[in-house]
Amino acid sequence: MNWLEITVNTSHERLEELTDKLTALGVEGFITEDEADVREFLENNKKYWDYVDEAFMKSMSGVCRVKFYLEDSEAGKAELARLSAALPESELVPRKVRDEDWENNWREYYKPIQVGERLVIVPQWLDKPETERVALRLDPGLIFGTGAHATTQLCLAEIEKYAPGRSVLDLGCGSGILAIAALLLGAEKAVGVDIDDKAPGVVMENAAFNGIGPDRLTVFAGDVLSDRALGRRLMGEKYGLVLMNIVADVIIALSPRVPELMAPGGTFICSGIIDGREAEVRAALTAAGLRVREHKHRDNWHAYICDKEENI
Repeated sequence: MNWLEITVNTSHERLEELTDKLTALGVEGFITEDEADVREFLENNKKYWDYVDEAFMKSMSGVCRVKFYLEDSEAGKAELARLSAALPESELVPRKVRDEDWENNWREYYKPIQVGERLVIVPQWLDKPETERVALRLDPGLIFGTGAHATTQLCLAEIEKYAPGRSVLDLGCGSGILAIAALLLGAEKAVGVDIDDKAPGVVMENAAFNGIGPDRLTVFAGDVLSDRALGRRLMGEKYGLVLMNIVADVIIALSPRVPELMAPGGTFICSGIIDGREAEVRAALTAAGLRVREHKHRDNWHAYICDKEENI
């Protein structure tokens, strides 16, 4: 089916008034895009990231608008005329779109990615390229972790070395890419944890693409920092490899708990540390009883490979 995407530009001050009017006029669903809301959200949730894409913020500069959709038909055009007459102070700008534009166009931006010496990350809707590499099939969904970001690639390259024969804990698992990669590269079993309640479904769907079931991978949704029951559940087992690809503040906050999660001789890999925070994170790791064995760096990002001081 073809649709009309209707855009109504407004201001932050008039946004609520406009959406109230649209609702009263019978518009049942709409999307709001507001630079002020984005900046407020980022300001109030700083602990979850150190970096926001500059291109995205530039694209939001000065933006405040409402979008909704009508059928691209005579009835839809009549409805657009009715709404335009009811909102004389606002310009309703139509653009033609198709179902397949929404469903499939975003996929063209995802291509197979070779990482490290052994892995190739393949979007699940594409055929595996001709290669001897281990294919990790992935549908990123609406959650972090496609394999394209430097922080993820830093972790994946190290997982090749440390995953075989070990149990794995991935704190902040996102799409499950690190835990699934570890299992494909020889880990015995894995546990993933993420604060996003969508994570378990996304991770297990991605695991199924790779022939991995719940007998080898378990996923929990929750905040390890505040959920004591979840913390106790994780502490009930020791892991040969603990992974954390998050942001500096969360790594610092969780560092004291990491040694308790590690099996004797275990390894801790943390990434997601932006330039300027690496010394602070390293100090926190050392204070927690972890020894930094290696420091990896790519683009503006850092990763540490650690073991416990008691292993020295």
